[in-house]
Amino acid sequence: MRKVITGRRTHRHEGDLVVFIVGMTVNQPWRVRTWFPVFAAMPKMLEELTADPDSGLLGYRLVFGRGGPMCIQYWSSAEQLYAYASDREGLHRPAWAEFNRGAKKVPGAVGIWHETYQVAQSESVYVDTPVAGLSEATESVELGRGQDSARDRLRRRRPARAAAAGSP
Repeated sequence: MRKVITGRRTHRHEGDLVVFIVGMTVNQPWRVRTWFPVFAAMPKMLEELTADPDSGLLGYRLVFGRGGPMCIQYWSSAEQLYAYASDREGLHRPAWAEFNRGAKKVPGAVGIWHETYQVAQSESVYVDTPVAGLSEATESVELGRGQDSARDRLRRRRPARAAAAGSP
């Protein structure tokens, strides 16, 4: 069991932040040969990325929900995310090609989707919980003075260029 950290915490991160969410939907559960390779590919890719400190992957969280398995990933830049996706030496390209071959053989058996967010501002709060999410991917720190509300935390994290331009 992961250690619970009591008190109120937030994350600290300077620089670019990209949140990439990728998921899979098993539409025909009896077609195991079609969806299982897709399911099994993600942990291998995450292991590959985690082993390379220069990959740009800051951290991730695997979750299982009503729609199927999903992975929330935190990246240091969109360029590094795209570089991994198109890397001919990495595990992603062959997994993507295999998915496409399987999807053509059994259309509709398994679906995949993703969303990419380039984050201009972020705020977080973690109360009496193990380090998780963005604070696990970046740095977990105690909440300081003036960080009681989400509005306060966002105000403190306003990008430097917005602050310099006099944005509210």
